Amino acid sequence: MMVDLSGLFERNEFSAVIIRTDFTDEAAWRVTTAELERSSHYDGDPAESYDVVDAPELDTDAILGAISADEELWEQLSVVFVADGTTMRADHHALLAVTTMTREDFEDDEDYEAMHEFGREFRTVPSGVHSIHANLELANMDFQDFSSSAHEDSEGVFRFSSTAG
Repeated sequence: MMVDLSGLFERNEFSAVIIRTDFTDEAAWRVTTAELERSSHYDGDPAESYDVVDAPELDTDAILGAISADEELWEQLSVVFVADGTTMRADHHALLAVTTMTREDFEDDEDYEAMHEFGREFRTVPSGVHSIHANLELANMDFQDFSSSAHEDSEGVFRFSSTAG
């Protein structure tokens, strides 16, 4: 199954991309999006601080495949956030933050391996999405800065704090 990502070309570069793969709980989705909007630093409508792509039943590999299939989009995105079954079921509604960066994005194996020290994905509470996305876009922080923080959490979740960017 291929997902249509063409709408993402019109997005603001500072809008986080949320890929929704689970549609089992609309109330949980509303809680998640409300937190995304509440934590937005966007000057306009907070709902415009993120873009949602509906991709029912897709897994991380299929999502990354769809992104990498479009070179222009792949160059624009360094991270996407997946709203999956775990997001909908967990009390914290943590989304899966997934890096789109591959070996080709690094000058050497050492840099690539450092970026993936804690894997290519981690969970983040919705309030962390904007900080992660903006800091990666501005190159203020690296993916592993956030993934290491999630790794240190007892539930493996990045929990946004004002000191995290």
